[in-house]
Amino acid sequence: MGIQLRAGPELRQDGWMEQPLDVPELAAGGGFTLRPWRLSDLPLVREASEDDHIPLITTVPSSYCESAGVAFIERQWSRATTRAGYTFVIVAPGDRPVGQVGLWLKDLAEGRASLGYWVVKSARGQGAAVAAVDAVVGWALRDLRIPRLELWVEPWNTASVRTAERAGFQREGLLRAWQQVGDERRDMFMYALLSSDVTTAR
Repeated sequence: MGIQLRAGPELRQDGWMEQPLDVPELAAGGGFTLRPWRLSDLPLVREASEDDHIPLITTVPSSYCESAGVAFIERQWSRATTRAGYTFVIVAPGDRPVGQVGLWLKDLAEGRASLGYWVVKSARGQGAAVAAVDAVVGWALRDLRIPRLELWVEPWNTASVRTAERAGFQREGLLRAWQQVGDERRDMFMYALLSSDVTTAR
């Protein structure tokens, strides 16, 4: 069941009105689920803000306070209202929020979209990231019919490399100084998964 965010239509430059994206709830493997962000997810934002890496590569605040946490959640809602993409909370069995996965649509007109994900330290090693990425990939290819999905991983991040590869992504190369992370430009592995890859695998 989709959850329609409460926001008015967006006015495009050509004068047409666009409705916000409808962020669905998705079942994932291992008893995990994906759902839209809620203000009750502030404890998840707090834990993520204490991580050494998450605030460097996301908009999670590096110094947590309630107003900063609320602003972060409101930014997640704005992804749908501006049609920039879908952002989900990863929920573990027992209804515990443990991370985020997003599907970003900036290059949708070119037939591609990108994924990003993080899981808080206390929930790592339990399959949350793989379950979440698998669920979003299946939905994006099956329901949204996006031909190409991409993601980027720092070469040192072996856990994220394993997640990408277990979800079926193939490494296409090394992008040198691709992304600003903290105070420096960092190399990134480029991973991609094509709709035809899934068809061929079947």
